[in-house]
Amino acid sequence: MVLGWLLAGGLLAAVLLWALAAGQFPIAPGQLWQSLLARLQGAASPLSPAAETVLWNIRLPRIAAGLAVGATLAAAGAAYQGMFRNPLVSPDILGVSSGAGLGAALAILLGWSMAAVQTLAFAGGLAAVAIVLSISAGVRRHDPVLVLVLAGIALGALLGAGIALIKTLADPNTQLPSITFWLMGGLNAVTGSELAATAPVMLAALLPLLALRWRINLLGLPDEEALALGVPVARLRLVLVACATLGTAAAVSLSGIIGWVGLVVPHVARLLVGPNLVRLLPASALLGAGFVVAADTLARSVARIELPLGILTALVGAPFFLYLLSRTGRHE
Repeated sequence: MVLGWLLAGGLLAAVLLWALAAGQFPIAPGQLWQSLLARLQGAASPLSPAAETVLWNIRLPRIAAGLAVGATLAAAGAAYQGMFRNPLVSPDILGVSSGAGLGAALAILLGWSMAAVQTLAFAGGLAAVAIVLSISAGVRRHDPVLVLVLAGIALGALLGAGIALIKTLADPNTQLPSITFWLMGGLNAVTGSELAATAPVMLAALLPLLALRWRINLLGLPDEEALALGVPVARLRLVLVACATLGTAAAVSLSGIIGWVGLVVPHVARLLVGPNLVRLLPASALLGAGFVVAADTLARSVARIELPLGILTALVGAPFFLYLLSRTGRHE
């Protein structure tokens, strides 16, 4: 278990060093350290002005955004899987990604600014989950968890149809490419001010998940047993869903839709630190941060043009998840 933590921390450190150094302006590790010292001492930087601008004004905010988005999505995924007792659920299971996508597509169709696109995406994600929760609260005759998941799937399909309609109505020369690239996800347009606006929301969502992670273990029991142990199951599940949804909506509004992070990363963390959410949730956040930063570094350095981040996470995440399924099947 200690080895798992050391491996996760070492991978994150290696990814951060690689992300800072790689790109159209390659920067050696020694130059990174000298540039940092020059900043702290107010001295002249050893880097060229162009490389200095790229490092501090473009690359660092982008890496910080990747860390925040990856940690939030992976921690939300671990929380969802624990509270729903299902290893196949992910942060967008309740329609948050579809709602955010519809909000962003509508803002782009109306010609609004990028700040408005992110705001409407955030509002759309929260509105989608609010609708799902209200539907679940109104259905009393079935298992509430099952109703919640099924309502999320149905609403996600409906919102997907709305996104398709907006793409049909959009100008194919200007609006449609913007909508398509936003839906595929990416950190290329993230600025320091946008990160400063959304990072507190993601942090406010992560902290309660980390503080309540030991209670999520009890939600893995049947509801009757958890209630017998004094756990307010319905209220706790509502708080956890609200926090995970809030963080996911903030992450999606900043980066677009990045799939597979909340589904695959908790499984990898489980292999390293075990299933106990006291360790699993922070390990998922650590690995998720490194995974998104690594994928984003590949997206901007593997080809002459920048690849959408959502494509790379799917190319890595889907085969790895299939491998985990086959490995589990053989073990059983």
